[in-house]
Amino acid sequence: MDPTTTIALLTARLTALARADDGMSTVEYAVGLVAAAAFAGLLIVIINSPGVLDALTGLIDRALAPGG
Repeated sequence: MDPTTTIALLTARLTALARADDGMSTVEYAVGLVAAAAFAGLLIVIINSPGVLDALTGLIDRALAPGG
């Protein structure tokens, strides 16, 4: 086999390996799930803080007040 053919075959094989993404969707779902859980936890912490809780309660009280 001549060197040109060997290099062409090697290049083709490396290109195929670089494009193979078996299992990538599972990893992407896992990373997305972890990010969503972290974001949800952060939102829970923020909403349960006294300042935000008071602001939300005031907003709801004003919205439900008669003649508001």
